[in-house]
Amino acid sequence: MRRIFSAPAPVLALVATMAVQILSLQGQGVAYAQTRELATKGVMLDRVAAVVNDGVVLNSELDDQVATISERLRQQKLELPPANVLRQQVLERLILQEIQAQRANRAGLKVPDEALNSALTEVAQRNNIPLSQLPEALSQQGIDYATYREEMRKELTLGMLRQRDVLQRISITPREVDQFLAKQANTPSENNQYNVSHILIAVGQTATPEQLEQAAKRAAEVSQRARGGEDFAKLAVAYSNAQTALEGGALGWRKGNELPTFLTEVVTKLKPGEVSEPLRTPTGYHIVKLNEVKGSDQKAIVDQVHVRHILMKTNELADDATVRQKLEQIRERVLKGEDFAGIASITSEDPGSASQGGDLGWAGPGSFVPEFDAAVAKLKDNEISEPFHTQFGWHIAQLLGRRQFDNTDELKRRQAMDAIRASKADEETELWLRRLRDEAYVETKM
Repeated sequence: MRRIFSAPAPVLALVATMAVQILSLQGQGVAYAQTRELATKGVMLDRVAAVVNDGVVLNSELDDQVATISERLRQQKLELPPANVLRQQVLERLILQEIQAQRANRAGLKVPDEALNSALTEVAQRNNIPLSQLPEALSQQGIDYATYREEMRKELTLGMLRQRDVLQRISITPREVDQFLAKQANTPSENNQYNVSHILIAVGQTATPEQLEQAAKRAAEVSQRARGGEDFAKLAVAYSNAQTALEGGALGWRKGNELPTFLTEVVTKLKPGEVSEPLRTPTGYHIVKLNEVKGSDQKAIVDQVHVRHILMKTNELADDATVRQKLEQIRERVLKGEDFAGIASITSEDPGSASQGGDLGWAGPGSFVPEFDAAVAKLKDNEISEPFHTQFGWHIAQLLGRRQFDNTDELKRRQAMDAIRASKADEETELWLRRLRDEAYVETKM
């Protein structure tokens, strides 16, 4: 579990000092002379590992994270880098997290309890236990539930920040989608799935020629060592500046069209087990290893319904009972032969469908709110529902037909947009983090 330290006010007042010192006076009835001796000596309980703008990263936080990550790497049977290298990598991650936490706080981003509870419920479900048993399950692993809950809130807050500052700013045009699909059609490997690992030797935006040359030499050296057979994951932990460094550089399984744009051509030319030459981008030098590759093909057949409806809303003059009664009367009129579309065009308060006689067209799963879906699911062809209520008001609906529809083209366009966004997101996130890091005041105390 990644943790982010956000310094409380008492600590911020001591940021200028070299360490946080806390007097430990234990026990009651201690003799005055003993008390004075303890007060004079003091007990060093914690230190500042780094000053980050107006916050700090504590040494205890750094120790905890180093221990956690070391244990995880051992469980993954990855060889640990030298202790000082791992410690520096972990400190850099904590610094970046602190910078982001400060930015989120300034922006007033907060995760409501409902969203936090929903995320915790998903954690419980993944572990096949109810949410009520999650505190006990965590306790058995030596994890305090209250602390875990706050860590989760911080993680979600940083996710909101990245969504706001990075993902929402990524624009995708219809032309990009068309070009993407055309390229995919001409390059079947684009739809393959690739298991990829990655090392980034970062270069700051204000790097000097000497720093650029140094980064290039290091990238060449790391690439050569990886191609010579050294463990790629160990090299990533030791040298990579990417956010995946402490995971051994693993990007996991990605479709070819979901890879970062600048890596696509490199990865698709590699054979499993091969490592690329360094690739220069605005964020630095990238080294890629292709671990595995497998083909992928997908066809989307969905069940669709063709529905029309009449919507009426309550107001100051018509309460729920009155509106429901009006719809019951309309239903009776249609059952006796009046035209549903004609009545809908006059009486329906749905501006999107009234002019079409209430026709909502063919729609797939999830197109309507759950209450509407549930009411339609009970209908037979041409049957008209009893009045029912949703968040939009009161409805009667008529089912005009059902069909199975090949939604592959629409699915492909949706997936293309997701893939383009994902390929842009990795690079944009790295650039964003580099900017935040370059703009921050950071002083390490190691």
